[in-house]
Amino acid sequence: MTTAPDIVIIGSGMGGASLAAGLAPSGARIVILERGEQIPDDAPARDPWRIYTNSAFRSPETWLDEEGRPFEPGNYYNVGGNSKLYGAVLIRYREKDFDELQHYDGVSPAWPFSYEELAPWYDAAERLYQVRGDAGSDISEPQHSGPYPFPPVPDEPAIKTARQRLEAAGVRPFSLPLGVDIDRWLAAGKTGWDGYPDLRCGKMDAETCGLAAALAHDNVSLITGAKVTSLKAEPETGRISEIVYEKDGVEMRLKAKIVALCAGAVQSAALLLKSGIANSSGYVGRCFMNHNATAMIAIDPRFRNDAVYQKTFGINDWYLSDGEGGMPLGNLQLLGRVTPDILKIQVPGLPKFAARWISGHALDLYLISEDLPDPESRVVLKDGEIQLIWRRSNMTAHRKLVSKAKKTLRRAGFPIVLSRLFDGRVPSHQCGTLHMGADPATSVLDPDCRSWDHPNLFVTDAAALPTSAAVNPALTVAALSLRAAETIKREMNS
Repeated sequence: MTTAPDIVIIGSGMGGASLAAGLAPSGARIVILERGEQIPDDAPARDPWRIYTNSAFRSPETWLDEEGRPFEPGNYYNVGGNSKLYGAVLIRYREKDFDELQHYDGVSPAWPFSYEELAPWYDAAERLYQVRGDAGSDISEPQHSGPYPFPPVPDEPAIKTARQRLEAAGVRPFSLPLGVDIDRWLAAGKTGWDGYPDLRCGKMDAETCGLAAALAHDNVSLITGAKVTSLKAEPETGRISEIVYEKDGVEMRLKAKIVALCAGAVQSAALLLKSGIANSSGYVGRCFMNHNATAMIAIDPRFRNDAVYQKTFGINDWYLSDGEGGMPLGNLQLLGRVTPDILKIQVPGLPKFAARWISGHALDLYLISEDLPDPESRVVLKDGEIQLIWRRSNMTAHRKLVSKAKKTLRRAGFPIVLSRLFDGRVPSHQCGTLHMGADPATSVLDPDCRSWDHPNLFVTDAAALPTSAAVNPALTVAALSLRAAETIKREMNS
């Protein structure tokens, strides 16, 4: 480029796109570098065999596990990042998630600020991502300044029946806050949206909302196919002086007043490790968190699930306590439909007729428990390759959550309940590798998401999260990014 932009944002996922949307009205010259490309309109977006078998949308890259064995991570690199295939659950962390919270197997530390500090930015993020929801239906919902921008996505008849049966079993299902225009989505294909990539047809993701809002301004530009390989810092001032990236096999360089790193929890940490910067605390890559997550199928031969989309309600009865005076367990929410094709892909030996029968009589669920931050759970580089060393934590709570859910589903009339714990290859909301904090000796970022070591470097993706909580992190990442945008604008103006 012939002139240096004011701000360079690395990554166009939920963090980068939301930050760009917050900064765009300032008039600052903003360049977004995205290593992937836009998913084309003719992509096999509603074909489960292309999505779940030959990974039509995944990168061919491999990482190393703790033993040094290569594996294919379930991460995506495209305009909009992982949000292009997310389940569009846009839920706030609970108020107590910002405080120190005792769990069965350890402590979830306090954030450097309270829920009240982030609440206005949650409001702004819900407007940006056009969230559909009902704030009064969730018993654990934190204080809102007003209703969600749109009413909740309605249950289809089969899901309404399932909700009523669970209510009769003694729990209180709530309407999931969702970023989906259901009419537009179904007009493009009769499938659920959880796990299916959006071709700009109804899912409120980083591309269709955050990035679209940013690119509506002439001062914002997007460069795709731009893989950032290094950040250079000035020894005297600590400021990031240069961004090095590759595009079409050519090495390119950019200078900017402000640099924002939003490449995802694993890639953002790996880039800083490769660059040898921002690590005076020694915490770059540490405290990696990935939710303890279980998929569950509840089967009742009398129940007929003919829903096209089912991901409309969740259960938080055991979020802050096990319901018996014990400690927090986590969140339960519906999965997108596990159709016969998806079931056959996951269990290849299952006859097709059996897959059709199970899918037609089953309710599919997703259980999440908090993964506690552990400095030994980390991203490292081994001979230049990313190595992911994940130390599971808080499994006592997760096992209790699975047990509670199974008992409740059986009381609700589902006699057969099957479950499977996700392993480390499944990215269940990766976060925490560059976490913010109040002490530069034990954190990478300050409470404004700014590097303690480099005054013009910000990180606003899930790497910045101090804790994983037990809900989907997308809305919290968006809120943090909008808050950081305000900090950056004040700095640019001064």
